[in-house]
Amino acid sequence: MASGSVEREGPVARPGGVSVGDLVAAVPRHLIEEAVDACGLDGPVPDGELPLHLTAYLVMALSLFPDEPVEDVARRAVAELPRPDGVRGVAPGPLTAARAGRARRQLGRDVLRETFYRVAQPVVSPGARLGGRRLMAIEGFGLDVPDSAGNAAEFGPDAAGRSRPGTTPGARVMAAVDCGSRTVVDAEVGPRHRGEEAMTVSLLAPASSDWVLLGDRNRYTFATFSAAARTGAAACWRVPPRVPLPVLEVLRDDSYLSVLVDPDLPACERAKCLLEAWSGVKPDPDAAHPVRVVEDSDADRLVTTLRDPEEVTAAELADAHRRWWRQSATDGGPCSALRGPGGVRSTEPDLVHQEIWAHLLVEYAVNSTTRT
Repeated sequence: MASGSVEREGPVARPGGVSVGDLVAAVPRHLIEEAVDACGLDGPVPDGELPLHLTAYLVMALSLFPDEPVEDVARRAVAELPRPDGVRGVAPGPLTAARAGRARRQLGRDVLRETFYRVAQPVVSPGARLGGRRLMAIEGFGLDVPDSAGNAAEFGPDAAGRSRPGTTPGARVMAAVDCGSRTVVDAEVGPRHRGEEAMTVSLLAPASSDWVLLGDRNRYTFATFSAAARTGAAACWRVPPRVPLPVLEVLRDDSYLSVLVDPDLPACERAKCLLEAWSGVKPDPDAAHPVRVVEDSDADRLVTTLRDPEEVTAAELADAHRRWWRQSATDGGPCSALRGPGGVRSTEPDLVHQEIWAHLLVEYAVNSTTRT
């Protein structure tokens, strides 16, 4: 075989039957090229280097086959690309780990993120709707990243990039997950020290009014619930026992109307919000939200902006929330493979971001392929 050429092999498949060809189907080349243009990287590729769209598929393939050597994944991934999307004979020189590293640096941190935004959408699947709306959930996780100087500067334990003995730099991912297909349709990626609340508020900004957003009590804050409510989406959050929820009106399904007040307000302002709620005055959404409360069988409480039991019953809300929680606990949530042994491998911040978005794209491709 001539130097730099690639022989056609059988399909490159992962457990579950998803191949590089499935990646191409789920993540079309023209969307990668749109992302490349949006990132201002549409200039000519240096001689001997990989085309950017091919590099994007290579990074996704490395996520698909994390236990294989870079050279093997690169060679097999190129062989599996359809001929119109592939490059006949690729480019001069072997597909080495060093060459793949140069290509990844040229691709940068943003192209796969921009590609994800163009690709990801909820997948039609059973059990994905409640009261005519799509069931979505807010999930998140932290990731340790290699302790290099660059990673410490961006992902260090505090905002100044300072580390402490026994700690490692870390990234955080917050995701909007389709409850039916388990596909991630939006995400925020940043340093762990940024905090879940700030990242969730940013994540929820583009949420659709066609969604029911589910959240768990370990991620409840008044700010996150308010961010969900302001989008026009319906919110349904499990809340900690300490959250005060006065009974304003008991409904026929034993749920009740209440008001959720910002706990950071001065006592006099909180009292004013409660008086307004008792009298039927709509509160300032920056200070309080009219809600319906569902007391679940395990003494937990759900608060929701779906106030009409004719639209969704208390039993339906509680069942939907429990099913999501159990499903998430069973499958480990988004990017569970990235959180396993080996984890994030990149020692440069741009490539850490790139690696995370590659995993999100691969999970989208896997779920959209196997659940439709």
